[in-house]
Amino acid sequence: MEKNPIIRQLRPSDFEPLAGQSSAPALVRPSRSYWQDAWGRLKANKRAIVSLGIIVGLLIFTFIGPLVWRVDPALQDIDQISIGPGADRRAIIVEPFEVWDGTSEPPAGDVNLWLASEPDTQSVTLKWRVMPGADGYRVFRNKYQPENAQTLGLPLLTINNPELNYYEDRLNLSPETYYYSIAELNELGQLTGNYDTVTADVRRVITVDEVAARNLVTEPETLQPGDEVQLSWHPLGTDYLGRDMLARLMAGARVSLFIGLLAPLFFVAFGVIYGATSGFVGGRLDSLMMRFADFVVALPFLLFMILFQVVFGIGPGESGIFPMLVALIILSWPATARLVRGQILQIREEAYVSAARLLGASQNYLILRHMIPNTLGVILVTLTFAVPAAIFTEAFLSFIGMGVAPPTASWGSMCNEGLKTMLTHPHELIFPAAMISITVLAFNLLGDGLRDALDAKMRNTE
Repeated sequence: MEKNPIIRQLRPSDFEPLAGQSSAPALVRPSRSYWQDAWGRLKANKRAIVSLGIIVGLLIFTFIGPLVWRVDPALQDIDQISIGPGADRRAIIVEPFEVWDGTSEPPAGDVNLWLASEPDTQSVTLKWRVMPGADGYRVFRNKYQPENAQTLGLPLLTINNPELNYYEDRLNLSPETYYYSIAELNELGQLTGNYDTVTADVRRVITVDEVAARNLVTEPETLQPGDEVQLSWHPLGTDYLGRDMLARLMAGARVSLFIGLLAPLFFVAFGVIYGATSGFVGGRLDSLMMRFADFVVALPFLLFMILFQVVFGIGPGESGIFPMLVALIILSWPATARLVRGQILQIREEAYVSAARLLGASQNYLILRHMIPNTLGVILVTLTFAVPAAIFTEAFLSFIGMGVAPPTASWGSMCNEGLKTMLTHPHELIFPAAMISITVLAFNLLGDGLRDALDAKMRNTE
């Protein structure tokens, strides 16, 4: 019989006992708690971390910014109306304003309409030759060069005396180019189609007294006519009333975040209590409570917003912040209640909860030790998604005139005001709209990251 080759290769040392070694499985990852594990996954999500940094920066901008930028958001700078960021802020010193008597020497050449003096933000003086056969004149101002008699611009004045041939414009002048036109009128006061146009490049001027009153320089008494001074600095420009955009964005952020954070805290808390009670109790009471939640979902938000404004006596042009809060809290909790109820129903059937019941755990212990901790992830994610929704709702209601009303600043009301000057001064709309977009996007991305980080199933996939 042939010998087995494996047995033939064995040696006596192969039959010696093995050296002592641990039978415990080797650790492949350090022991970490649920929250430590979630924080680690959140840190790995770059979009969520960047969003978290943006939100922290937004809070600093809102609450610490006004301590640094001490400009009253309601203060008007009438010399810098609708000024964009980085615009020229120079002003030339001139003598105090004096009323013009209408005298001016005509320029050389065949000129029918001319500027009697150099145009500035104090006044623009127009002088023209008397038109033969005219029964009157009408003065127009335009920011664009007119192409015909139908595009002369804004009518400033109608003169019925054909011998009166001068006009001084002091109406809301800005340092820009204007086109002034004098149109001839017939005996019926109608335009004949004859007109003359002159271009006025208006420069920004200021008097020594105004410089001293605004404290623009340390020694205003040394200034002479023709000197230049720098007006107040507005990093993001001014709005149509000359108010600082940066200060108003900070003030608007306080209102928007007040509504965006306070309302979700209340309706999410109510939704958690309602949904947890419904899911934990179960049975017919659960069905009854969920049908009531379905009824609340069907209620129209705008209709209740109008009703609450009537109930709280909010008239036209008044801010409806409190009715907005009440409407958000009363009508926005069912979504949270449904999520929490579903989570509670799932946790209630888990084996560790049944084991705790068999060991004699009380209802309070089950709620405090198992139910609430295991629903915190859902609650946090719901809260992060509810905040941008509330901010957007406030902006929408303020935009349509049902939320925060001027002069109170909010991002939505600023967008409403900026829409009127969108074509000529787009910065008045772009900045508040950008703040709304960035804030909503940051909260949404953070909520998305939290949802992935707090999902316990993700832990098993690592």
